[in-house]
Amino acid sequence: MIPLVDVRANYQRKEINKAIQNVMDEGNFINGKQVKEFEKNFARFCEIKHAIGTSSGTSAIHLALLALGLERNSMVITVPNTFIATTEAITHAESKIKFVDVKEDTALIDVDAVEKAITPSTKAILAVDLYGQMPDMQYLHELAVDNDIFLIEDAAQSHGAKWMGRQPGYYSDIATYSFFPAKVLGAFGDGGCVTTNSDEVAKRIRLLVNHGRKSKYEHIIEGYNYRLDTIQAAILDVKLKDLRSNIITRRFNAAWYNSYLHYNHIEENLFAESSYYMYVIKVPKNRQEFISYLQKNGISAGIHYPIPLHLQPAYRGLHNGDFPIAEKLAKEVVSIPIYPELSIEQLDYIVDVLNAF
Repeated sequence: MIPLVDVRANYQRKEINKAIQNVMDEGNFINGKQVKEFEKNFARFCEIKHAIGTSSGTSAIHLALLALGLERNSMVITVPNTFIATTEAITHAESKIKFVDVKEDTALIDVDAVEKAITPSTKAILAVDLYGQMPDMQYLHELAVDNDIFLIEDAAQSHGAKWMGRQPGYYSDIATYSFFPAKVLGAFGDGGCVTTNSDEVAKRIRLLVNHGRKSKYEHIIEGYNYRLDTIQAAILDVKLKDLRSNIITRRFNAAWYNSYLHYNHIEENLFAESSYYMYVIKVPKNRQEFISYLQKNGISAGIHYPIPLHLQPAYRGLHNGDFPIAEKLAKEVVSIPIYPELSIEQLDYIVDVLNAF
């Protein structure tokens, strides 16, 4: 069976075992030196000033919203075709969710819809980089500046991606990452990160992430236990060394599919450079039959995401409008394997099986 994501394939046993053993030998399982080392290296990779490790991608978004000091009931614009972590964080920060629809070709936030949705109560835009691709962050940045609101980038799926040559966090006030094992850069459990070029925002996040501490028993503010574990930081630092080459391979695999698959797919924008967390095709008819067919032929597939957030039971009382493009995509999208350890033979097999359907 070819898995959708093979979290074991990129396990560099010798280096990672050594990194884990070092943490065990030192015994600094919380806030060990490996956390600061990874934060420094990840910030360098992202070409940004500050990176602060967090316990998950969800906590990273929550911290981002808190660090910006949004007033209660502030409106935050985002999209419905994302994982619920994006909107959970908005609610947990005591702000309100305002959905806008997405573009059918890229599945990314419709920037024209954002412009129309901005009102005096809007205090932030939370843009989602979906499937490894950034939306038009330059235009969103201009919108945010013109309307004196914040721009946050949910980069959980877009490690190393670029818009006009710039990575997440360049155009936004804050970018947030997830290191969930299946991600482009994945840990051996949960983990996340916040990146920013703002000294003040970084200072506040460093307080919030660790109980508001200035020292062990001196707390400047109330904070959270949102720290990145030392052992996860050590593992991520090893895997970070191969991140750029892994993204190049993901892009090669995507180009292979683009050349040989007979399916419409989520497109890459002219000014974007996707890191291809997922390669997503569109199957407008008989999708479940298609997925069952793949399973029978030894290929795993997924749906990201089958139920738009505005139709989730959790948001039953949220009357935000209709989002026909997000709903249409939810009925059509299928994610297929694209991880960098796929062989040419496996890519050929996947293409042959899919085209035969």
